[in-house]
Amino acid sequence: MTKAKVLQIGFLIAFIGFLSYKLSPVFGLNELTTSSISSFILITIVLIWILSYLFRVVNGDMTFIEQRRRYREKYENLLTKKLEKKFNALSSEEQEKLINELKEK
Repeated sequence: MTKAKVLQIGFLIAFIGFLSYKLSPVFGLNELTTSSISSFILITIVLIWILSYLFRVVNGDMTFIEQRRRYREKYENLLTKKLEKKFNALSSEEQEKLINELKEK
């Protein structure tokens, strides 16, 4: 999740809290009830956000881990292609010799 996305979500949460606080009196609720409702909504959203974060940590779906996984895949693919190119450039005798050396190890 990018910083801009986090800011957008934060503003959305603040707007929902503000909206619930301002619209509650329209439905005939007193200030104490209005304050309680908006606090409940805010606390619920924050708890859901924290739980989703913990869920992503446990499952390994964090942004850094995903970036590292993608980088590792690209690096391994590039390395494999380079090794295949070098291997194919060898003569058949050198290829057999290399394969036999690897089998011995």
